[in-house]
Amino acid sequence: MDKLTGMRVFVAVVNLGSLTAAAGKLEMSRSMATRHLASLEKSLGVKLLSRNARKLQITSAGEDVLPYYQQILSLNDDVTHITNSDDSEPQGLIRVACSVSLGQSHIAKLVRQFVTLYPKIQVELTLTERNIDLAKEPFDMVIQVGRELDPRMVCRQLTTCDSTICAAPSYLEQHNTPTNPSHLVSHNCLLHTNLGGSLYLHNKSTAADQSIQVSVSGQFKSNDVMVLLEAAIAGEGITCLPSIIVQPYIDNHQLTPLLEEYVIGDIAINIVYQSRQHLAKRAHKLLDFLVAEFAAT
Repeated sequence: MDKLTGMRVFVAVVNLGSLTAAAGKLEMSRSMATRHLASLEKSLGVKLLSRNARKLQITSAGEDVLPYYQQILSLNDDVTHITNSDDSEPQGLIRVACSVSLGQSHIAKLVRQFVTLYPKIQVELTLTERNIDLAKEPFDMVIQVGRELDPRMVCRQLTTCDSTICAAPSYLEQHNTPTNPSHLVSHNCLLHTNLGGSLYLHNKSTAADQSIQVSVSGQFKSNDVMVLLEAAIAGEGITCLPSIIVQPYIDNHQLTPLLEEYVIGDIAINIVYQSRQHLAKRAHKLLDFLVAEFAAT
């Protein structure tokens, strides 16, 4: 059997901690992964992995060869990337994870446009709010909003956006419209759980390092932007959400922006992936497409 594939299976098992996970990441059956691993061990005459307490653990021989296999695979990926003709049509599956709100409002539409340009590419888009560990999960890239970046990964920025304080006209008809940040204290605020109970507002006319902290509260919190957006449109309170999400609803008058002379710090929207060596040509095509589309807006 292909010795290089056996190396990939072995390294993936070490990284992911399970043969099933490694097989999933390499897009092969568990039985096929087992055969590749057994063939590699037979060619060496030693066991690279041992089963202990129902888990696969690396042996001392495995630890000895691991850095060499990692280097061989990295060099092979470099050569493949260099020699891969740009004229060949990219094909295969790309797995992408993205936050629910951004996925629904922007990324899903762009991905559908992308696959019409490349009919031999399939994209599996997973919308989730949980943190994705690319080293352990079978995703090619993650599109994330405002989260701390993993230093092990490569990051490419799509755009930045600020946040907008807004409410539905129906809510403002029943309550006084806030004209000062301090007025928010007396309103029912629909809060994202990541914000805690405070908003940090900066007046556009003052120095950049001066901000106002406002303690806010409300009856409803969520970790999902789209849930908060729906509640705001229904007139249930004031919310503070990424402008890239709420602007269409402001344009069609479902929401009204508030305290427009104040801004909340920019939020970065990034594409995160492992490295060029781990990113297939088809995934690079999607990455470049998304960057270009956001730059054009």
